[in-house]
Amino acid sequence: MKRYLSFYCFLLTFLLLFSGCKKMLDVDSTRSVKEENMWNSLEDTRAALIGVYGLTKAALNDHNAYWLYGEVRSGDYESPNRQDLKAIMNHDLKANYESLNALSNWRRWFAIVNAANLFLERAPDVREKDKRYTENNLVVDIAQIRFLRAYAYYNMVLIWGDVPLITSSHDGSFENQEKEDKLKLYAWIEKEMFEAAQDLPYSYSTGDEQQIGNYYNEGSGRWQGALARKLSAYALLTHLAAWQGNYADAAAYSQFVMTNYNKAGSFYISTSALTDGNGFFFEKRPEHIFGFSYIWSHVEASFTGHIEELTLAAPVVNKTTPDLYMTKENILKTFIEKKDQRFSIDTLGNPNTEVYFRNFNGKYPIFSKIKCIQGGSSDPSFRIFTSATVLTRLEDIALLRAEALAVLGETNNAIDLLNEIRSRRGLKNYSETANGDLVDAIFLERKRELMGEGHRWYDMIRREKIKHDNPKLAQLIENDGIYWPIAKDVLDQNKLITQNAYWK
Repeated sequence: MKRYLSFYCFLLTFLLLFSGCKKMLDVDSTRSVKEENMWNSLEDTRAALIGVYGLTKAALNDHNAYWLYGEVRSGDYESPNRQDLKAIMNHDLKANYESLNALSNWRRWFAIVNAANLFLERAPDVREKDKRYTENNLVVDIAQIRFLRAYAYYNMVLIWGDVPLITSSHDGSFENQEKEDKLKLYAWIEKEMFEAAQDLPYSYSTGDEQQIGNYYNEGSGRWQGALARKLSAYALLTHLAAWQGNYADAAAYSQFVMTNYNKAGSFYISTSALTDGNGFFFEKRPEHIFGFSYIWSHVEASFTGHIEELTLAAPVVNKTTPDLYMTKENILKTFIEKKDQRFSIDTLGNPNTEVYFRNFNGKYPIFSKIKCIQGGSSDPSFRIFTSATVLTRLEDIALLRAEALAVLGETNNAIDLLNEIRSRRGLKNYSETANGDLVDAIFLERKRELMGEGHRWYDMIRREKIKHDNPKLAQLIENDGIYWPIAKDVLDQNKLITQNAYWK
């Protein structure tokens, strides 16, 4: 049954992505099912809801987008043989490579927006037609859809800056729209996420007062770690506020997460669980405050769309060289303290542990923190991966809160949060004498702790806005070079859209 449902959801997502449309920013229609056969029953709303999740998952993972946007552009890595990755590292984003052309096109993100708008317009009809579809079910569904639509916009603002704001499906026929200023988009995203958070439960099918009974007639095991929850919204609100430099709001939103994470089954992760192939990144877990799973038994494993495709090579898998690797020099600049459980070296220069890196003294150190292979197998002859795309977790929010408090001058509380993470990785408490400036220490800890999880490029931008000590990055920020160019296909299709100024 699970395999059938997975296939059905995949098929729905495929149809949603590739069915036709009249015109609008190269967004495809979601009208792949005739009206008389859709929006009539509980089963229809479930299929449409899972379809929006599927579209979001596709937008994040197609061409390894999530990592190319958030990790590769940071310059922390080298690539032995992929010229497209080298172009991204060098901010040469208009180079003529298939992956860069795909990453410059916001089509997949607007497909999420279109499907979400359609759901918001039509799901109330089902409430009238199918009495099994309760008012509570509708409210919770709408909250998730509003959150996912806002999350799509959050990503588009990070990637392109100004983008069109579209909040209606217009029955599948769209008029072209101009871009909306990112400041207005920030306000809209915050409002949508906050209002969605008020109706989202902490968990599903667990007796939560905001989600009554078994959600879509399935127990909690089906949904844990798979759906957006109240903490998902507050965690993303924290990121949104920090991105804007609004650290007072970032502190407030993160406080909600830190106060209530146990209600959602989340907790801090041990180093062994974080780096085990059957641990934190394996399948779906409540500790994934927001993420997307690839479960082997649900036929969701794939060769692409995972960080492992880029970073793993021999001796972990049967691939000669990685697409991405971190040099020994960069590793040693990052992991500078003894007894760090993630990586440290002995007096002879040999690693004390290999949970973050294998083959450290070889030509290509292999980043192996995330390594979910063939449903948990450690067989290097396989290169089919099942790691979850984890967008945020408790350690991420704790360090983001520490960043906010440090900027706000609440030094002692910021240090306490930093030490919460340091102590769990075998490090001594923070000392300004030993570890330097507090803000720098927090960002260095984020680099170590969240390595390979898609945050690094955005962390570098936030840090530069605080510290003002990287002239090259400062110039990119000042001239909006931190954003991607808009794909030629989009510009050709919609004459109201103009290319981002830096890329003209």
